[in-house]
Amino acid sequence: MINTIWFLMIFVGIIYGAFTGNLAEINNIIIKEAGEGVTFAIGLIGIMSFWIGIMNIAEKSGLIKSISKAFRSIIRILFPDIPKDHPAERWILMNFIANMFGVGNGATAFGLKAMKELDSLNINKRRATNAMAMFLIINMSSLQLVPLTVVKLRYDYGSQNPTEIIGMTLLATSLSTIIAIIIGKIFEEGDKC
Repeated sequence: MINTIWFLMIFVGIIYGAFTGNLAEINNIIIKEAGEGVTFAIGLIGIMSFWIGIMNIAEKSGLIKSISKAFRSIIRILFPDIPKDHPAERWILMNFIANMFGVGNGATAFGLKAMKELDSLNINKRRATNAMAMFLIINMSSLQLVPLTVVKLRYDYGSQNPTEIIGMTLLATSLSTIIAIIIGKIFEEGDKC
């Protein structure tokens, strides 16, 4: 659906540009923005590679398992349908940690693995379980302690103090996550996985 919407927006924009005599300007914008998109992606590769590497080291060293034990009571409250020591717990935690440090793109791989593990517990493949819905809700609200990607972008664009947003980001994402969890718990269905 979203592909269709994007296609229609681009198509209408090009047709409108052709009728108003701005087709050359559209071509210039496409070329300029494509270049900026590549530069942006390359700029994020370093921070994403670093974070994914740190997370893999943390997993291999057993740190994730130790952190998982520390957060087990919170995971049990949020995801009561997940069996103890199920692989989904580990991937959920890794996704949450990556999101907390503002590396949402790096968290995607962990989120996909978490959702795959949660789906392995799903009896009815035609609908999401409570655990799948709660994971998605928390992932989308994205509690962030340090929004590294945004700080890097602010630094790249010459901000005098790129880290000044950390306090407000922490406040805003904490509130959004708490509200998301409350709403998710209110609308949970009674059936299990």
